[in-house]
Amino acid sequence: MPAKLADPFYYLNNFQTVLDWIGARHRALLDSAEQRFIDTFPTLPRPARALLVRMVMRKGELFRAGKLRYTEIGSTTAALAPLLRHGWVDDRPAIGLERLFALLTKGEISALFGAHLDNNRLAKADMLAALAPRFPQEQCFEQWRGAEDERLYALTIGPLCERLRLMFFGNLHQDWSEFVLAELGLVRYEQPPLSGNAWAFRHRGDVDVYLGLHRCRERFEAGEATTAVLAALPADVADNPWLQSRRAKLLFQIAWQNEREGDAESALALYEQSGWSGARLRRIRVLERARDWRAALALARAAQLEPENEAESQQLARILPRLQRRLGLPVAARPAAAAYARLDLELAPPQPFQCVEFCVRDHLTNAAEPVFYVENTLINALFGLLCWPAIFAPVPGAFFHPFQTGPADLLHPDFKARRADLFAACFELLDSGEYRQRMQRCFVDKHGLQSPFVHWEILSAPLLALALDCIPAQHLKLYFTRLLGDIGANRSGLPDLIQFYPARRDYRLIEVKGPGDRVQDNQRRWLDYCVQWSLPVAVCHVRWVQ
Repeated sequence: MPAKLADPFYYLNNFQTVLDWIGARHRALLDSAEQRFIDTFPTLPRPARALLVRMVMRKGELFRAGKLRYTEIGSTTAALAPLLRHGWVDDRPAIGLERLFALLTKGEISALFGAHLDNNRLAKADMLAALAPRFPQEQCFEQWRGAEDERLYALTIGPLCERLRLMFFGNLHQDWSEFVLAELGLVRYEQPPLSGNAWAFRHRGDVDVYLGLHRCRERFEAGEATTAVLAALPADVADNPWLQSRRAKLLFQIAWQNEREGDAESALALYEQSGWSGARLRRIRVLERARDWRAALALARAAQLEPENEAESQQLARILPRLQRRLGLPVAARPAAAAYARLDLELAPPQPFQCVEFCVRDHLTNAAEPVFYVENTLINALFGLLCWPAIFAPVPGAFFHPFQTGPADLLHPDFKARRADLFAACFELLDSGEYRQRMQRCFVDKHGLQSPFVHWEILSAPLLALALDCIPAQHLKLYFTRLLGDIGANRSGLPDLIQFYPARRDYRLIEVKGPGDRVQDNQRRWLDYCVQWSLPVAVCHVRWVQ
């Protein structure tokens, strides 16, 4: 075991850290049962605490006694006694046949139910389907097995611990493994100063809404009827834009499901409620498919006056002429498409599993004019290095625990505005020429720390040096300006390759398209921007030849 995890109770220490953190910062958000748990847990014997944490950190809530054996804990029976006394673990949970099947091996199932099966060679799922009508009851594990040879334990505080985990991380996709990865040095995070009032949730209701939305999303993704999911959906949380955006996204996904299933009326209503990016475009498309062209045109014209982003403008430019033709109205001439520099290559078919971008890279590269596959990584990384102080500034509410890849408000509309002076100072370095030192120093000082922009496995020191030598500061400013204008949309769509010309301190970006492939919308927006500002870019079309 690595030195940092030499303590066999490392997981217990991490769990206690979370309890202490929440108790110090979020006690007002806890109910009496949660406060009692946080206060009582440290008073239990260490084996009992350790066993409870082991159960919390494992998947599911049911545990066979034979699966609860840990060297550092010792006797499971002794460790369980305080947990049973507090009701945190149940030693006689009633379970149905489906949950029983999840606990047993196929051999155990055959031994128990073989007399009731015509064919013991069936798959477990088929056995369950055959036996379910005959065994509808719920009963204890020992009753199912007809013996007291093994006990089953159920963790009863799983939801409570899930709430505590959410309150610490501000999300449910991070879990207890974050501590271990950080302690081993496998994942490292920037540590901005955390103010005493920095937290993800303002009051208990915010936590309830998050958990409610999470449960609705799980039910929706499991295929439950959308009407049932909508009935359980938390109400509007207009006073919390972060939670409201999560609700809006789920509404959008449910609306899209209804649209695919042909329920246009419900889809239209949900898209209108959602307000999620792209919802207005979907409403226009639903109206168009319903042949309600006048309503679709009216909505499209309103959107054209105030488009929500470049992507909507791009789609409206295609939709409006189509609707106008449907209604026999004059069709305005579309602006001429941007003329991209074109590169045509005929290459031998690639080896298996080699992508077309690598084929073009290997064909074009040479010692004097090297080519790198960078796609969305290089421009983002250069931006991340230059603007590291602004991105990781301790803005109120941006950082509230030690395991954040980036600020919590990274994709919020006011992300740039809240740091306007800091970003302006970073951009001024591009004008003064000091940007090179800032970026090189940041590359060394912050190397390996998690970042929403810098992928360290792609950005090497030689690549950084070439980029700083060959990409003019004014070009960097143009790329960074567009990126910062809409981080959520513009972090992707950048060209696949970059070719450097060190002798003349120049470069070009190259978007690669294999046979039958076409330029995607987000790629086209970047290409149009490059052409608009005379940034060197080409589209390479590849044809395979023998």
